[in-house]
Amino acid sequence: MILYLRQSLGFLIITIFFCSCSSGPPETKKQQRTASDDKTDSVSLIYDPKKADPRYEDFVIRLHKRSSFNGNVLVAKKGKIIYEKAIGWADHLHRDSLKINSVFELASVSKPFTSVGIMMLVEDGKLRLDQNVKEFYPDFPYDGITIRMLLSHRSGMMNYVYFIDGIWKKAKRDERPGITNQDVMKLIAEHRPNPYTQPNKKFHYNNSNFMVLAAIIEKVTGQKYSQYMAENVFKPAGLKHTAVYSRAEYDKIPVDVIGHDRTWRRSVVQNFLDGPVGDKGVYSTIHDLFLFDRALRDGKLLKQASLDSMYAPRNDMQKGHFNYGYGWRTFEDQSKKVVYHTGWWHGFRHIYLRQMDEDITVILLSNLTNGSLLHLDELYNLAGMPVVRRSAYSGNGQNTSDDED
Repeated sequence: MILYLRQSLGFLIITIFFCSCSSGPPETKKQQRTASDDKTDSVSLIYDPKKADPRYEDFVIRLHKRSSFNGNVLVAKKGKIIYEKAIGWADHLHRDSLKINSVFELASVSKPFTSVGIMMLVEDGKLRLDQNVKEFYPDFPYDGITIRMLLSHRSGMMNYVYFIDGIWKKAKRDERPGITNQDVMKLIAEHRPNPYTQPNKKFHYNNSNFMVLAAIIEKVTGQKYSQYMAENVFKPAGLKHTAVYSRAEYDKIPVDVIGHDRTWRRSVVQNFLDGPVGDKGVYSTIHDLFLFDRALRDGKLLKQASLDSMYAPRNDMQKGHFNYGYGWRTFEDQSKKVVYHTGWWHGFRHIYLRQMDEDITVILLSNLTNGSLLHLDELYNLAGMPVVRRSAYSGNGQNTSDDED
């Protein structure tokens, strides 16, 4: 009997050993994308212009003619695209027209992507929100700045864009080669520029916060930000036309859409400041931004608790409705909540909005930096979304847009 038990126990141990070796570790979210996911995404992107409400087309045509909007537009409700349009030039100099799948530099619309990348590392136990930047960069010249403060723009740091630009101009350095996030971190440690204010004292939006977050991603993972985001965010979300392009990695960014100033006088030349990423540097399309929205809503990238923490207001309310969470601007009006982000950089200007309660997505990507995106009230009304424009509200939060032109 004892011999039999020993033999049985030995067989059980061997069986468990081989099963564990053959099965491997449990799959993470980033490994679970299947052919059915691709099929679901393809269905989500189906759009029949014949079924579109003509009022959307009328609005976009007027926005193009009257306000010089030049770019791509998408409106979706409950996971279905109800309107999309590409209108204007991709490159005014060569008279190349925009296409529906044209790839744009997202400018600060890159920040929500970076925040997702950070929160994934938090979920994996590789980061903690209250970790100090000095744990990753001991020569970082500021005390008391945490990942949480960077995500919510409460670090009090100066804006590295102006700081680095001043160094380059003073030294008359070549502005063509891009610099990396690690280069910027070294320059900050070396020059110790004065901060804007004390850590966690107030909300102060600036690009340094998310440049540092991307540098931390690189330090923790041992990967370039571009590689980490491609493997852990873009691919699992099914974003086949999204990538990080840095002038530190590319002599010429491999996209056809060129950023322009407000009157087409010139295209905006990229330079060394297009090297640092995380605060910017993600390139994408309106379709991929819509799929990113779906991936977040469907829990393909982060747990709901992480998403809720990102969308929660982390600062004092502005104009009674506006705030900032972790990498997302927020708008709240009674039961209506919109998480969104704007972008403005080197000839590109965008807005990406996601109304959470009624599942509405509105995206406008533009490569002409004018004021056309300040005239979207009619579009918001058509989509059933509140007007997300700060000048539309009085100091006590009352809507005044009906009284404005």
